Amino acid sequence: MPKASDDRALRERALRSMGDISPEEERRIDAGIAADPDNPELDAAFFARAKHGRGPQRAPTKQLVSLRLDPEVVEHFRATGPGWQRRMNEALRKAAGL
Repeated sequence: MPKASDDRALRERALRSMGDISPEEERRIDAGIAADPDNPELDAAFFARAKHGRGPQRAPTKQLVSLRLDPEVVEHFRATGPGWQRRMNEALRKAAGL
């Protein structure tokens, strides 16, 4: 878990990369952040509590398999855009008579 000093060092590096900001300007920015309750500054504690990923499915309805297919078949379905794996599943169901 990052330490507060790591956060401060990262912030200082970011500020230097943006150009020279006077201490007065930095105080003004900090005051603006502190005054906005709808947009608090995110700290290490926030990220420590954050959830990563979507988690396990409640009721898995599909089975994960490894399958070798001709490149042309995969490209054909991918070319149809988002949802291509669902459409490939539908085509296999139809071919299997399901």
